[in-house]
Amino acid sequence: MTQKTIKIGIVGLGRLGKIHATNIATKIQHAKLQAATSVVPAELDWAKKELGVEEVFEDFDDMVQHADIDAVFIVSPSGFHLQQIESALNAGKHVFSEKPIGLDIEAIEHTQQVIAQHANLKFQLGFMRRFDDSYRYAKQLVDQGKIGDITLIRSYSIDPAAGMASFVKFATSANSGGLFLDMSIHDIDVIRWFTGKEIDKVWAIGLNRAYPVLDKAGELETGAALMQLEDKTMAILVAGRNAAHGYHVETEIIGTKGMLRIAQVPEKNLVTVMNEEGIIRPTSQNFPERFAQAFLSEEQAFVNSILNNQDVGITAEDGLQGTKAALALQEAFEKNDIVQVASVDKKVGA
Repeated sequence: MTQKTIKIGIVGLGRLGKIHATNIATKIQHAKLQAATSVVPAELDWAKKELGVEEVFEDFDDMVQHADIDAVFIVSPSGFHLQQIESALNAGKHVFSEKPIGLDIEAIEHTQQVIAQHANLKFQLGFMRRFDDSYRYAKQLVDQGKIGDITLIRSYSIDPAAGMASFVKFATSANSGGLFLDMSIHDIDVIRWFTGKEIDKVWAIGLNRAYPVLDKAGELETGAALMQLEDKTMAILVAGRNAAHGYHVETEIIGTKGMLRIAQVPEKNLVTVMNEEGIIRPTSQNFPERFAQAFLSEEQAFVNSILNNQDVGITAEDGLQGTKAALALQEAFEKNDIVQVASVDKKVGA
């Protein structure tokens, strides 16, 4: 029996959008990148010429209403996610949305209701670390009790310094949502995923030492946070944009019977260079390189969930709780005080 091909439309063809688009068009089984939406003509030309996309649109609603597609990938700016999720579901399309699900707690809760009203359609959120082989192996060990009960998680997410100039330019003209929503949302999800617990209260600090210009933009170059979960488990976050050696994502989990570390050194591969400079292990330089396998795995999982009518397990509730925790961290930083996550009911910039 011939397997059905899932026809997909994508909105957003920036850096991450191009990764998803290329993967869908060239590497994901039983999938076809049928349509694309962008307000940048050059991006639509790229999709047609490089990936063979047959239908291109400047308006997302136009695509979901008229394109010959079964599903959409939403890789647009964060502020558009909720509206586009609802529009696609109401048009009968399965939805994959990049993180964060949204920037407004009340609006996220409304979108949750819309998702529930379309139970026949699949919804998946782009927390790709859940599909990374190393994180999945670590989760398996934790679930097997190899390190006992979790007492503390420490997680770093630091972008390469090579990207700081472009971020400073962006930050002076737009709102990223703040360092913790922009950079720590994956760490927050990993903590919730590994523990199965919600974050109760948080405290956060930060500074701009290498790029003080970010003070005027209300942005942070480096931030740190202390969090307590509902069962008293502790978590420490470090988020930043200025790693001189490359892209640094690291997680340490300490338990009652042991501990484990994921990517203690952000190694590029298994190569060790030995020369006049000493012994060198090359490191990953960006997120597309570090999480290439994870992106492919999450994309294939989404397509398979449609074909096999199975849920992947990453829900809108995961998105809501991640956004609430990130907003609580931002509020804790601004107030220099401990914030209860349950008390957060605002939106970015409120």
